Amino acid sequence: MIERSHHDMGGLPGGKVERTEHEYADWERRVDAMSWLMRAHGITVDERRRHIEQLPPDDYERMTYYERWIVSLAQAALQRGLITSEELARKMVEVESRGSR
Repeated sequence: MIERSHHDMGGLPGGKVERTEHEYADWERRVDAMSWLMRAHGITVDERRRHIEQLPPDDYERMTYYERWIVSLAQAALQRGLITSEELARKMVEVESRGSR
């Protein structure tokens, strides 16, 4: 028998689903746009899903939907050599400093 992973909710109660429209934060819209742009580099939804499913259980549970997406996109970009870990680290510091202004 295959053991269910922490991200696999198939057939389990997942709580109430709110079927209402809501506004997305600007950063969430950017993550969505990045996922579309990354398709030009061959990064598929399956690859993104694989990276999300490989998150440790505690990280997976702590992160929001789009936080999981951004981690997945970063992993894919790193693995494909589109960015280096140094470039990513510099950008993360730059973005974080915007919040403290």
